[in-house]
Amino acid sequence: MPGFAQKVVVGAMLALGISATAQSRVIYSATADPHADIDQAIKTASKTHKNIILDFGGNWCSECQVLDIYFHQQPNLSLLENNFVVVHVDIGHMDRNTDVAAKYEVPIKRGVPALAVLDQHGRLLYSQKNKEGEALVRTDPASVTEFLNQWKPKK
Repeated sequence: MPGFAQKVVVGAMLALGISATAQSRVIYSATADPHADIDQAIKTASKTHKNIILDFGGNWCSECQVLDIYFHQQPNLSLLENNFVVVHVDIGHMDRNTDVAAKYEVPIKRGVPALAVLDQHGRLLYSQKNKEGEALVRTDPASVTEFLNQWKPKK
């Protein structure tokens, strides 16, 4: 039986008009190599002068699904496309790619989704060490907009 938090998130998804099938979307690839993906993101970001968002989560995570939906709503989609390279890092059931999470100071044991922001050279600018960004998925898409505006590269 789902816990209270999951029921709240599912209720929020339904209120947003998000179907239960949206929860089964594949965002995090179990076969991806996050080390290679991050290396490629750094190359792309340095050429395009964008920052990098590392999104740690699992496809089973309803809050991760909601965050991804918020990422694909305007104005967030445009903010992402114009300012960031996004790398989704599959954490399995808190047992996969833990070395990547540790490297970027993201304590996935505290829950996901969890984010880190890197500059175009791969230097850590922000990590959710204390779940500071937890409100991103607990409130509304405007919180995601505020976060993206805060961490987009300074022009």
